[in-house]
Amino acid sequence: MKFFVDTADVEAIAELNDLGMVDGVTTNPSIIMKSGRDIKEVTKEICDMVSGPVSAETVALDADGMIEEGRELAKIADNIAIKVPLTWAGLKACNVLSGEGRMVNVTLCFSPNQALLAAKAGATFISPFLGRLDDLNLEGTDLIADIRTIYDNYGFETNILAASIRSANHMKEVALIGADVATAPPNVIKSMANHVLTDKGLDAFMKDWAKTGQKIL
Repeated sequence: MKFFVDTADVEAIAELNDLGMVDGVTTNPSIIMKSGRDIKEVTKEICDMVSGPVSAETVALDADGMIEEGRELAKIADNIAIKVPLTWAGLKACNVLSGEGRMVNVTLCFSPNQALLAAKAGATFISPFLGRLDDLNLEGTDLIADIRTIYDNYGFETNILAASIRSANHMKEVALIGADVATAPPNVIKSMANHVLTDKGLDAFMKDWAKTGQKIL
């Protein structure tokens, strides 16, 4: 499973990228707002840093506006994935932009039917939102599983990009289901390394090592 980092914090991206943990980056208007930076400036810096897809979102609500904005965002770098919402207008924009050979990430997916439409429209990525479904007492992972089944049934090449990831457990669950990509905040990706038994074992090793009085260097 590929890891995308859901942030515009270039320092956090650089840290994970140096460890080989970054296969791409996702941004949205809320993330850009938190960064406090110009969208084109920060997106270009991220694109120069990572080799994988960097999702940059359109903000128009009509298809023509999304297409125009998408073409403008695509000028930032060759690895831009144009992000459009899963609305009828967004599907129209996806069809045009993907037809021009551009990567398109269709976001805010909450149903298998929506995911099927996005694949038919030529989406490179479909972004189902787990956490927001969990907030409504629905199983977000069930959506990932349903999309996986549908795509496998018909050989769709659209990548399932699990989004709205809230925990390390979410990461495990979508990996077991077979999501192609998971996008998560840096702290969630880093938390995957944590385990109380690892900490306990390391503490015991260090105490025993201290008793030997030895040094490696």
